[in-house]
Amino acid sequence: MSENASFEGGLKEWLSGAGSMVIAGIGNEIRRDDFVGVKIVRDLEGKVPQNVHLIECETVPESFMDEIIQYKPTHVLLIDAAILGLKPGEVQLFDPCKVLNVPPISTHSLPVRVFCDYVKELTKAKIALLLVEPGDTDFGEGLSGAVAAAAGRVVLVLLGVFV
Repeated sequence: MSENASFEGGLKEWLSGAGSMVIAGIGNEIRRDDFVGVKIVRDLEGKVPQNVHLIECETVPESFMDEIIQYKPTHVLLIDAAILGLKPGEVQLFDPCKVLNVPPISTHSLPVRVFCDYVKELTKAKIALLLVEPGDTDFGEGLSGAVAAAAGRVVLVLLGVFV
């Protein structure tokens, strides 16, 4: 997986051979586009196979560390908003080991990279970040049009992989 891979192809490749999987949505519901990770997880609820465990982490993914570890995943996908310098709604799949200075919008008390390192160490799972460029992170509710469209695309791609 490279930093510049299309998220659709990269995600399908990354998920090949997945046994049990955790999809964790990160974000803040009252910071508009920052909510995209949780929104995607909510849109997947009731539509994924039994080997996929969904978690709404909101702004504290570290609070769900025990739940992730107990699930014993082979793959962990974290979905979040991040300022990447792209157009609003653009999506990129990243290897967390290669993400040095991607500042997440969310107010995590533990940096996502540190969280990923910790999960990988404790679970030996493959970890990936699916990051969406936000357009509006002001206080308020609801995703902007471009980010809402991106969230829908991500849901369709994930559901297509699970079929």
